[in-house]
Formats: sequence, structure tokens, C-alpha cells
Amino acid sequence: MTTTSEPSAAIEALGLGKAFGAVKAVDGLDLSVPSGGVFALLGPNGAGKTTTIRIFATLTRPDVGIARVLGHDVTSEPHAVRAGICLTGQFATVDPSLTGTENLVLQGRLLGLTRRAARARTAGLLDAFGLADAAGRPVRTYSGGMQRRLDIAASLVVAPALLFLDEPTTGLDPYSRIQVWQAVRWLVTQGTTVLLTTQYLDEADRLSDRIAVIDHGKVVAEGTPGELKSSVGSGVLRVELADARDSVLARQVLGDALGVPVTQGADPAVLTARIDGPSATDAAARGLALLSREWTEVAGFSLGQPSLDEVFLALTGHSAAQLANSEEPA
Repeated sequence: MTTTSEPSAAIEALGLGKAFGAVKAVDGLDLSVPSGGVFALLGPNGAGKTTTIRIFATLTRPDVGIARVLGHDVTSEPHAVRAGICLTGQFATVDPSLTGTENLVLQGRLLGLTRRAARARTAGLLDAFGLADAAGRPVRTYSGGMQRRLDIAASLVVAPALLFLDEPTTGLDPYSRIQVWQAVRWLVTQGTTVLLTTQYLDEADRLSDRIAVIDHGKVVAEGTPGELKSSVGSGVLRVELADARDSVLARQVLGDALGVPVTQGADPAVLTARIDGPSATDAAARGLALLSREWTEVAGFSLGQPSLDEVFLALTGHSAAQLANSEEPA
């Protein structure tokens, strides 16, 4: 049913399903993305993120279930959905031979703005994204971070109500990542809802108001970053070994001392264990003392709140290093 007023949820999905042959990429997915802010969609390789985004963007038809974007059904009202959304992929789509100004003005003209309106909008976006000084230079002379910011700016020449932002900082250096994060926060202040997919859990942690974790085509957890961290325990012991070759022995010693599973992350020298309750500090001290007796050198350790990476591992059995964007058949 077409909704004339602004919907309370930017995206609503109920029982959504999509299969490619015998493979169920999306399997009974339920999701509600509130209007405003940044909502992150996380999942391991093969979880169903890409297919889910393609359904919401009207690029793939679901086999079963209902999906509404901005109050419109993606199957029966695809043109109404497309009028309010924008999809920005992993790689910049701006023309490297044109200047920053020329790229944005061209985009505005293609979207129906008058020349004067396109130039005015372009000037405002270049200033907001910190690109005004480079506006007259060919885009091929821009750094990777500058090109990424220009690409996002091009998505906002006619500001969408909903922006699908796919892996916005893949391959960027730390400084460029921070610049892109600032750009994302700015566009949210302009009233755009952002649905973010990312392989960097620190990015989801910093940017997102809410996060949904998808695994095997279903939402397995959803909440604020703080709620998700609290769901897997209040304390985590992290131990960094001086030599990764000691990890097998160290896992056994720590596991016996703590009485809980000890996991190994993407870095084989880093071990983590969830320990809760008032005796967590004593348990951590006991485990570290036993490691010392086994002549296992510890480079560093900490006891604190679980990280989003540990939440992800607990929910899916995969570490952040296994996150990927293109997991389902095209």
C-alpha cells in the first residue's frame, strides 16, 4: 500500500526469502530500520547481506516475504522506492577526467536540476566535504579518500531519503577513513538515513546507531553497539603473546585456569576469553600467573568490555577477518 506520509521506519522486512537454486541466500529475514541515523548490516561471508541490500534497492526480486522501503513495496512499487534512495558501491563512480565541480554539476543536470541550481548545490557539497580547494582539479589527481568523499557527495546532489553505503572505506588509509566518517555523519545531519555495510567492525561501532547481524540469511542479533556487547558478557580477558608459536600451549593453560573457552582471533598471538562476575579479576590474575609458570612470555593483557569483534565471533563463529561483501551468486 502506498504511504503518503513519511514512514516511521525507513525499511521494513517480514519473512523475506531469496534462493539461487538450492542456495538460500536470504531465509525468512525480519528487519526494521528506523528513519534517521546510521544502521549497520553485518555478516560473515555467505550470510546474505548483498542479496538483502539488492532486494531493498529493487535490484533483485524476493521469492517470498514483504519488503517496504520508505513506505513502498519493493515489488509492486519499485519506481517509488528508487525515487527516494541512492546506492553507493565500494568503488568510486566519478569521472577521473573531469574536475570535482564538473562531476557534481553533471550529476545535478542529469537529475533534472537547472544549471544554476546544480552549481549552487555543487558548491555547497564541495565545501561540506572538504573538497572546495580541489574543486577545479581533475579527479584523477585526488587521493583515494578524496575520491571516495566526492563519490558520496555525488550521491547527495539530490539528497536521498535513504542511502545504501556499501564498504565506504575499503582500501583507504586511516586519515582518509576518518574523513569519510565525518562525511557520513554530516549527511545524517541533513536528514538522510544511512544503511551501512562494512567489513570493519570499528567503523560500525563508531558510526552506527543500531546494528543488525545476519547469518545464514536471518537476523541473529540486533541492537545498539552497547546492547550487543552486553549480550555476550560483561568482561573479556585479552592476552597478547610475545610469540604466536606459544598460542596452542597458552590456550590450553588459560582454558584450564579460567574454566571457559579461549579463542584465537585474526592475529594468532592474541587470545581472548569471556570471564564474568565479581571474581573476574582474580581469575584473570590466576590465568596469567599460570602462563608465566609455563615460561610463556606475555607481551600485554587487558580486562574490559567485549569488543564488537568478539560479539561477532560469539554470534556467528567467524572473526572480523572473514567478513566479505560479495558473497552470494549474482
